[in-house]
Amino acid sequence: MPDPFPLPEPMRLALAAAQAAAQAGEVPIGAVVTREGRVVATGENRNRRDNDPTAHAEIVAIRAACAALGTDRLTGCDLWVTLEPCAMCAGAIAHARIARLYYGAPDPKGGGVDHGARVFARPQCHHRPELFSGLGEEAAAALLRGFFAERR
Repeated sequence: MPDPFPLPEPMRLALAAAQAAAQAGEVPIGAVVTREGRVVATGENRNRRDNDPTAHAEIVAIRAACAALGTDRLTGCDLWVTLEPCAMCAGAIAHARIARLYYGAPDPKGGGVDHGARVFARPQCHHRPELFSGLGEEAAAALLRGFFAERR
């Protein structure tokens, strides 16, 4: 039986990017940047492939979106990501001036939005996106659980 509330297309694309990351041996996290409902860029975790600890899906997508739009600010853009961003990614989201952040699964251990550092709640944070959590949470969490279960 189909889901009566299908996921928005950007979250489906983020989940597909997360699956691609897993198939490449990366932690399965995917991200999509949209503007006015159109996909601007996608990203997936690339830490191991790029030998880059900053190559989180969000950072990869933000860099690609900035390049595609020819700007260092993503004003009016939305970010869709499968897992709650860490503190580093939350800082990048604030600096990029992302308008809205949609994320799937919470990350009580490493999250930086609703858990841990809570970057957007700090007075030093000069830009706070609108937050929407839980979209695609079950699918995102299942990808992560499966990925780590295979490695144990």
